[in-house]
Amino acid sequence: MATRKPGGGGPEEGSPEYRWLYGEDQASTPGTQRPPQPDQTRVIRTQPRGGTATTEPRYAPPSGPGAPPGTPPGEGGRGPRRPRGGRPKRRVFKVVRLLLLLWLVFLVAVPFLAWREVDTVDAFKGERMVWQPGTTYLLVGSDSREGLTKEQRRRLGTGNAAGRRTDTIMLLHTGSGPHVLTSIPRDSLVEIPGKGTNKINAAYAWGGAPLLVQTVEKATGVRVDHYVEIGFGGFVDVVDAVGGVEICPKAPMKDKDANLDIKAGCQEADGTTALGYARSRKTYKALGDVDRAKAQREVVSAVGAKALSPWTVINPKRYYDLSMAGANSFTVSEGTGPFAMARFAWAMTRLDGDAGMTCGVPIRDLAVHWDEQRSKEFFGYLRANNTDELPKKLCTPSGLPK
Repeated sequence: MATRKPGGGGPEEGSPEYRWLYGEDQASTPGTQRPPQPDQTRVIRTQPRGGTATTEPRYAPPSGPGAPPGTPPGEGGRGPRRPRGGRPKRRVFKVVRLLLLLWLVFLVAVPFLAWREVDTVDAFKGERMVWQPGTTYLLVGSDSREGLTKEQRRRLGTGNAAGRRTDTIMLLHTGSGPHVLTSIPRDSLVEIPGKGTNKINAAYAWGGAPLLVQTVEKATGVRVDHYVEIGFGGFVDVVDAVGGVEICPKAPMKDKDANLDIKAGCQEADGTTALGYARSRKTYKALGDVDRAKAQREVVSAVGAKALSPWTVINPKRYYDLSMAGANSFTVSEGTGPFAMARFAWAMTRLDGDAGMTCGVPIRDLAVHWDEQRSKEFFGYLRANNTDELPKKLCTPSGLPK
């Protein structure tokens, strides 16, 4: 029992149970044993500035999770506090990571959303040719005025001709060797199944995509895997979506019917000018339709190069506009999916140097009669997917022998 002061006061100063209250070391008293008390207030003796010891206690703040906020490290608080300097950097990193994720979602989502607007056509009917190595696309530029307003016809210089024919016919072959883009002049005289010999663009006028595919396959012996068609308005929209293309006419060109009036030399062209440059018939006097086919390859290659440039991916507006313009402009064969079109677009950007070649179908005269021997050899390399050994003498810009 605790010893009290005479007269019923508080505990005596010498009482063992209360020595801790007066700063005495409990362990120094013989025969006294007191279990440690975790919540007991500890006494810390301090040394005053003057150097004189004092017995006046200074109580330490409580330790553990319940310590008051701002407790200095080492005085019973929660331990050393973490520096705050790294938090803004972590926030910036999280924001950048979120923006990159959203950008990737945008890049993937836009083409798939646009693809829902692409029209399809049953281009392959009847008996098909056997499988061949590599992949061949038939690219067709239609001169149909369908869907164009009077103002658009006036601005584009298309006139009011009825019916549908093809201003552009090209074969793009991709495979293990260099890509090969071949122009087939629209006035080429070939055999059209069920119609006899006539200009090749008549096949499209008579039977649309299916008959044109059959005619091209019969004339070349090359199996067509994918059909891609674009009209006047779509061509202009795609060129404008990439910000225009560079054209390099060798002489001044003026054609009222095509709304074309340009000087010689390399220059930037918008969609309307590029269309006139690619379809004008009056200004190509030297080789006629053959030169026109060269201009078409020039424009198509330029569009492909700008479509897959880094700036297209960096600029969200241009990326969106190009995706939507392409979707609303192209008609593709049933079964041709977005990945096949992506490979098509990629190949169109790699038609120079060792990566690709641009050729005219081998012809023997400007009446556009095909050279039977040279054209047979030329298309034989495509059928065998052996374009890395295609002789340059068979691949000339005009199709005429060197």
